[in-house]
Amino acid sequence: MSDGPLDPLQVAVRVGTALESVGAAYFLGGSLASSLQGEPRSTNDIDFVIELAPWSVPRFVAALGGDFAVDPVALTNALRRGGTTNIFFLPLVMKIDLFARGDKPFDEAEFQRRRTVSIGSAGAESAKLWIKSPEDSVLRKLLWYEEGGRVSERQWRDVVALLRVGGPTLEWVYLDTWANRLRLSELLEGAMRDAGVTRPPR
Repeated sequence: MSDGPLDPLQVAVRVGTALESVGAAYFLGGSLASSLQGEPRSTNDIDFVIELAPWSVPRFVAALGGDFAVDPVALTNALRRGGTTNIFFLPLVMKIDLFARGDKPFDEAEFQRRRTVSIGSAGAESAKLWIKSPEDSVLRKLLWYEEGGRVSERQWRDVVALLRVGGPTLEWVYLDTWANRLRLSELLEGAMRDAGVTRPPR
């Protein structure tokens, strides 16, 4: 990793490393994940979905270190109720949202399909970061777009970019199956048109 000023991705690596050090599972989601999978854009949003035992919170806080501000009670409560809370990276006054892993079928499928990416430049030591799959990034952002009243241009642009960049490499059977289950098929078709992509032959 670079010794220069930290960016959101490097902050995400620090959080991911702390989670793994206490045996927690996680994946990076949100705009930072879609920027890695689609078209890069500036973002300060850092979203994690985590599977962390409430009794491991003190060890997680210690692993993060003094650069992070954490409310252990709020985090413990969020984990117990399946909710969300946030922590802050103080040097950049950067907010990191932590979402407890959900228990719905799509939440489980999304978590099972997470994968690792290497973060780092050529010739430098790279770090590992768990990230959601591009198909799940598309589906989750379409869900957020739908639940937000279909007004978020940012979410829509992210979906279109993911489809444009992913194209034929996406797992279209999975994407279509879950779009149908989540009642997102119409939105997926519209995003595909905007992206100028079609499903590859099966």
